[in-house]
Amino acid sequence: MATLDSFKARKTLNVGSKTYTYYSLTEAEKNGLSGISRLPFAMKVLLENLLRFEDGRTVTKEDIQAVAAWLDNRGKAEKEIAFRPARVLMQDFTGVPAVVDLAAMRDGLKALGGDPRKINPLVPVDLVIDHSFVTDEFGTPLALSRNVELEYERNAERYQFLKWGQTAFANFSVVPPGTGICHQVNLEFLAQTVWTRNDEASAETIAYPDTLVGTDSHTTMVNGLAALGWGVGGIEAEAAMLGQPISMLIPEVIGFKLTGRLREGVTATDMVLTVTQMLRKKGVVGKFVEFFGPGLSDMPVADRATIGNMAPEYGATCGFFPIDSRTIDYLTITGRTDERIALVEAYAQAQGMWRTSETPDPVFTDTLELDLSDVQPSLAGPKRPQDRVLLKDAKTAFEGAMETEFRKAAELGTRHKVEGTNYDLGHGDVVLAAITSCTNTSNPNVMIGAGLLARNAVARGLKVKPWVKTSLAPGSQVVAEYYEKSGLQKDLDALGFNLVGFGCGSCIGNSGPLIPEVSKAINDNDLVAASVLSGNRNFEGRVNPDVRANYLASPPLVVAYALAGSMLLDLNNEPLGQDRDGKPVFLKDIWPSSAEIQDFIDRNISRDLFKSRYADVFSGDERWRGVQVSGGLTYDWDNTSTYIQNPPYFAGMQQEPKAIENVVNARILGLFGDSITTDHISPAGSIKAKSPAGEYLMANGVDPKDFNQYGTRRGNHEVMMRGTFANIRIKNAMVTDEAGNVVEGGLTLHQPSGERMWIYDAAMRYASEGVPLVVFAGKEYGTGSSRDWAAKGTNLLGVRAVVAESFERIHRSNLVGMGVLPLIYEEDGVSWKTLGLKGDETVTIEGVGADLRPRQRLTARITSPSGETREVPLVCRIDTLDELEYFRNGGILQYVMRQLAA
Repeated sequence: MATLDSFKARKTLNVGSKTYTYYSLTEAEKNGLSGISRLPFAMKVLLENLLRFEDGRTVTKEDIQAVAAWLDNRGKAEKEIAFRPARVLMQDFTGVPAVVDLAAMRDGLKALGGDPRKINPLVPVDLVIDHSFVTDEFGTPLALSRNVELEYERNAERYQFLKWGQTAFANFSVVPPGTGICHQVNLEFLAQTVWTRNDEASAETIAYPDTLVGTDSHTTMVNGLAALGWGVGGIEAEAAMLGQPISMLIPEVIGFKLTGRLREGVTATDMVLTVTQMLRKKGVVGKFVEFFGPGLSDMPVADRATIGNMAPEYGATCGFFPIDSRTIDYLTITGRTDERIALVEAYAQAQGMWRTSETPDPVFTDTLELDLSDVQPSLAGPKRPQDRVLLKDAKTAFEGAMETEFRKAAELGTRHKVEGTNYDLGHGDVVLAAITSCTNTSNPNVMIGAGLLARNAVARGLKVKPWVKTSLAPGSQVVAEYYEKSGLQKDLDALGFNLVGFGCGSCIGNSGPLIPEVSKAINDNDLVAASVLSGNRNFEGRVNPDVRANYLASPPLVVAYALAGSMLLDLNNEPLGQDRDGKPVFLKDIWPSSAEIQDFIDRNISRDLFKSRYADVFSGDERWRGVQVSGGLTYDWDNTSTYIQNPPYFAGMQQEPKAIENVVNARILGLFGDSITTDHISPAGSIKAKSPAGEYLMANGVDPKDFNQYGTRRGNHEVMMRGTFANIRIKNAMVTDEAGNVVEGGLTLHQPSGERMWIYDAAMRYASEGVPLVVFAGKEYGTGSSRDWAAKGTNLLGVRAVVAESFERIHRSNLVGMGVLPLIYEEDGVSWKTLGLKGDETVTIEGVGADLRPRQRLTARITSPSGETREVPLVCRIDTLDELEYFRNGGILQYVMRQLAA
């Protein structure tokens, strides 16, 4: 509880028979914060957070005034504030290493003479196990049970560890496997829009906005329910769990005005792909986006959440929607308590956080506008979510990509026989069609639409092409329930879209292997095969290692492309197939109407459905209840485990940190281009036998069929170090073939020997030689998932600094949190390419000492093998004083440990 109340904001609110204490923005406005009623709704949430936590140290009166002053500077005055989220959300890929770190911190604090019981979450933490199921089995009624069986076989050690965490740590809950995707479970169950806490000292119930950070970048989905949240690295999340405020700059807020309504036949997916493209073009990295305008009045929360989900794809910190009657409708249908629903409405109205059609538009940094009636059916691909193509242009766009992206246009139309089958395969054939991901499976409109399209297709006698792997992986059990209740699951089953599991599927790379004969044909003939998925990520090398062209689309279009079987079919003008009478069937013939979809929703989705499905959500099924755990206050590490190992971050750590120093005579580990994603830096997909990680696992007795994926082994630093910069599609410009083309894969040249080797092997050789390392990259370094291992692995390889033209928000923060220095060029237009770097130079970075300050100008002295030296001005992208403290301590976890030990 805040110890200060400079603006006399502390008030009480009576709702029904209950009284709540809250921090009133209305009162604060009367008492000195003039004009704050005109702030964007998201800024009001931040302001309330500061009012509630004002203590004169981490939050001062001046900080609060700076947020009020936003109205004058629109967020363009760089001012740091301390934000304390109400809770933390995790998924298992990122959650396991976070719990590993907490367990290691208990050991480390004990070694420093502190009390290990101090290492405990101080805010509620929910971890949803949703990223570990793989679509091995598909297209059969047994797919779900077999995939769950394999999931438990592969992940027994991880699940035992997480169950230990659930018993060892307070304020820590685990949602077991098979429940759903963390973001959909969050939207449908965990989020409350207005949070409450019982204060034992004062015997009061405090009410405040639901805010959170999550270890998955798509945490932003819950902004559709007016819960302000965004993705952070596991490193930041752990600090938030341990009571550290999240240091952030007061953001710019871009207002996105929505007018009109979607036309018949246009889906929420089409809308979000349009919004994503517009915001990418606008440039909103590091900014809040808030949606406003008359278009919100008819927009259900499911559609809002679809837009909120894709914030990482359009680059914003979050995409926020205010509380209004649609919020109340959603809280009601999803089974929140009557008491909570009444509190949300009363609190929002008392705080000036309630939107109506008469609400004046807030003040924004800048605005843009979309008339929803202008949205057209769309896909995005073949490599990036922002690369939207209209459905009517999809065929020609793919042909263009074959020319520009894949350089195989001359081979279009060539077919290759698939061994052991009666069909052939060519470029552009859709070999994977997946209804998957939190983005769309949380939205009944598009899910019912997919089911009805399947029903209409079956009725006309259409079949999915035999080379297509089909899968249905909903984000919650509620979807399976209404599919079963409506009878639509039978129609989806008839087309091979059998239920394969509940969790984050193809867009995290858990698509599983393709049909073996298809995979062989693709690799034997170097085919550019395609996938169509209802996900949010389609970066190269992510969805499936055999598939190079990946398209995001609505669930109905996923079904349609499974029927078409090729990106080279114009779905608007060419038939999907023939009916039983030999007559052509076009997409428009089987596309369901909006009225038909709404009728199915009204008849099959109810409040009772949500309440029954979430009644006992933390208990899990028989398999989860049967998981055995051991260990007490500290974890009993198993040195033979290939899944869970005690990381080396705290080995030999002293109470006082060593002084930071210049980077002297470093070697270059890699020269990377633009848009290097966290997938490139730390892949989540399959582990190749011929890779450092694969060799390590085989040396430890793991058969390649049991490798599992990088994502599931994030609790073992030995695997993850070897997987750093190991994506099969990453390109290090230091390594070329005889023709001068850059070679794909995690390779580098050791200097000065010039030997070609794995990046991991080179890093270990440099470490043995006592040589520090730097990495150079282009624009948007670290886009994609909020993957802490992209920073942890970089640190453990011995990289002292990363020099890029620009950084993605979360990854830059994660690098600082792991003690790696992020740097950008002082002058626009400068890059390692314009500097003519080859990778054989040495690099000294000066100014990294006791006087280092946020955003300080530094100098890189780069020396070529001939002895020629040049000086390049850089800017230190440590942005805040808190981040500087983390960097001085060697990382955020070391900082927290020292604070607790002291």
